[in-house]
Formats: sequence, C-alpha cells, structure tokens
Amino acid sequence: MSAVTADAPRTSPSAPPTIRSRRPKGRTSGHLLSVLAWAAGLLFFAPVAWMVLTSFKQESQAASNPPTFFFTPTLEQYASVIGTAGAGSYLLNSVIATACSTLLVLVLAVPAAYAVSIRPVKRTQDFLFFFISTKMLPVVAVIMPIYVIAGQIRMLDNILTLIILYTAMNLPIAVWMMRSFFLEVPAEVLEAASIDGASLLRTMRTVLLPMVAPGLAATALICVIFAWNEFFFALNLTAANAATVPIFLMSTMTSEGLFLARLSAASVLASLPVVLAGWIAQKQLVRGLSMGAVK
Repeated sequence: MSAVTADAPRTSPSAPPTIRSRRPKGRTSGHLLSVLAWAAGLLFFAPVAWMVLTSFKQESQAASNPPTFFFTPTLEQYASVIGTAGAGSYLLNSVIATACSTLLVLVLAVPAAYAVSIRPVKRTQDFLFFFISTKMLPVVAVIMPIYVIAGQIRMLDNILTLIILYTAMNLPIAVWMMRSFFLEVPAEVLEAASIDGASLLRTMRTVLLPMVAPGLAATALICVIFAWNEFFFALNLTAANAATVPIFLMSTMTSEGLFLARLSAASVLASLPVVLAGWIAQKQLVRGLSMGAVK
C-alpha cells in the first residue's frame, strides 16, 4: 500500500493545467481560424475569379450549361472591348471625374476635420450628425431636383456636374474618417508646435499631414472607389459627352442578348484601375485603417 502511494503523481488533481498542455489546443484553434479565414476569402473571391476566367472564353463557352472549365484562352473579348468606338472617352471621363472629385474632397475635408477634431465648438456634434445624415438620404429622392437644376443651368451631360456631385457625395465620409485620424494625434505634439511659434498653416503642413498621411491615403482610396463605381448619377445626368465607365459596361448588354464573355472582359478592364490603386496604396491603407479610421 505504501509503495503505491510513493509511485503516485505528486501533482494535485485540482492543480491548474501547465502551459505546455495548453499549447496544442491553442495551435489547433489558430489553424482552424486560418482555415475558416481562407475559406471565407476564397468564397468572396470566387465570383471575381469566375469573371476573369469567363473573360478569356468564347461567347458559346461562356453561355454553356453545364459551365466549361477547360478551354483554350483567347484575348478576342478584350480586343473587342478596347476596339469599341468611344471606349476611350468613357475611360477618360471616369478618370477626370474621379481624380478631380477626390482632390476636391481632400482639400475640403482636411481643414473641416481639423476644425471639428482639434478645435471643436459647442455645436460640433450636431454638425457632425447633420453631415453624416446626408448619406442616409436615398439618392433617388434628390435626382429630380438635381436634374431640373442641371437642365436650367445647361449642365446636363457635363463632366463638371459629376465632379460636383461626387465631391458632395464623398465629403461627409471623408470628414468623418479624417476626424478620426486627427483625434489620434497627441495633444502634446500640437502644443510643442505652438510653443515653437509655428503658424496654423505650417503646423498643418509640417506636423499634422505627415502624421496622418496613412489616413489621408485611406480616405483618398475610399473616395476613388466610390466615385469610380458610381452609376446612378452618371446614368441619369449624362448621355454622350460625359458618360463614364459604368455606363459603358451597361452598354455591352444589348437587345441582341447578354454577351457574358465580352461583359466579363469589360468588367475586368474597368476594375483594373481601382485594383492597381489599392495594391499601390496597400501599406498606407492598412496603416490608415489600423489607426482607427473606420469607427
């Protein structure tokens, strides 16, 4: 009886598990989360991958049922899209409207965000709520007055109209995002700049903007995506002179039928500028979003 007692483990049954016993469970949970994350990523990416594959098919292969998985790739659809009359003007209009509206949004949003974050006043919260509430208004509710006003001042089918509307559309989001970035700046930095005698413009240019540069890049990219993909205003306010890329995509669907391969090729080409912009700014975008911009 005494020998059995001597060979028994010395640890108490109620003792907490050691760190070594927890590691396999933690690793298993980590691997499971990784697998779930990859599965979710592939699930979201599957439609995009299918669109890219379809763009390299013939129309008969794209419309076949069951789907064709093995085929000889062709660039015929891309050549057809690029060779379409007026395709360059659609792209140029989108580039002008997106670039000009994004630049205007940043020029207006940075001082506005500085005012409501660094130097708030009594009604700042009311101002911010009113600003963001404009995004809750359905676009279809304002299209009629905008159409009438644009017609009265002869601004229909004008790229300047889209620039103004895209600026107004993205400005509330930009102010809220930039406000979050400015709130992350330590007050001691601004106090040091003030003690050194730096003016407001110099403090903004040499102190604040370098510190919030990732947030500025993230805000610009969000504005670019929203402006590039905007469809409703472009559809109702433009015709031949100021039509943008989304209108060009819609024009590929004719009364003769839905040409899936050609539409997929046009969609891939239309997506490339935004994808490239996101890829180039990915470091700034990740840093910007990790600073707490989207709250």
